[in-house]
Amino acid sequence: MDASPALVIQLHGLPAAGRDRLVALLSEYDLTAVQEDDISSPSVWIAHFSSAANRDAASGAIRDNAELGSVQVESTVVEDDDWARRTQADLPAIRVGRVIVAPPWDLPNPEPQVPSPEPRAPDIVVIIEPSRGFGTGHHQSTRLCLALLQHRSLGGQTVLDVGTGSGVLAIAAAKLGAAYVAAIDVDPDAVENARENIATNGVAAVVEAHVEDFTTAGRQPADVVTANLSGTILARHAKDLVRFVRPTGALIVAGFNIEEKAMVEEAFPDFAIGESAEEEGWWAFVLTRASA
Repeated sequence: MDASPALVIQLHGLPAAGRDRLVALLSEYDLTAVQEDDISSPSVWIAHFSSAANRDAASGAIRDNAELGSVQVESTVVEDDDWARRTQADLPAIRVGRVIVAPPWDLPNPEPQVPSPEPRAPDIVVIIEPSRGFGTGHHQSTRLCLALLQHRSLGGQTVLDVGTGSGVLAIAAAKLGAAYVAAIDVDPDAVENARENIATNGVAAVVEAHVEDFTTAGRQPADVVTANLSGTILARHAKDLVRFVRPTGALIVAGFNIEEKAMVEEAFPDFAIGESAEEEGWWAFVLTRASA
């Protein structure tokens, strides 16, 4: 039986802002999931990593961070007896605008067709099977990306989803009309899950998922690039991301909190913020070239 390298994290009353900082820090070390040990009183997290080396590096980073001084960590290994599916089994469907992200056990019932002088666009259902890949739609950064994607006309456009996780953004882009979507991630488990979700949603003719490191990938520029990563990664690899954006294209960035907002803005000096969105201290931008 496989096992997942993990940290047992005692939060000891860490406030919400501190928890956001902790998640951002953990995400720099190829975090694959965070499980709350006690849902009714979430004072213990179990953070799962792609490797023991990443787990140990994250543990050291927490201990070295003065703002997280009250947090205690212990390294462990969790037997991989389908823990991701079990811990996410109660996740309900969520709605962001027209898009409904739903697990297979909570699919929405079809709405009755009611004649209307102003017909509205039908809902788009994205079916996501929870697994190790991020992107069930329940995190603020994913919802922000979904909202901003819907504000763009994707008909006939090419899209690149960097750090695709479960593939939720790539699948939503295809269902919003994109002509071709490339979904890339360095985590083979995430890409495997994304491919399963792509097939389930019937968009395999439009969306391709590949194991790739975006810092070295040699892809052609796209009309729209989505990068739901973390503030530190966005700032550190801004030049790697902008080379994927066509001259008149757009880059949607998310995964950073209010404290990282200025850092992300400064990392893209040749781009202007065309639109921004915020939810509970998490931010997302639509960036376009200032000269476009």
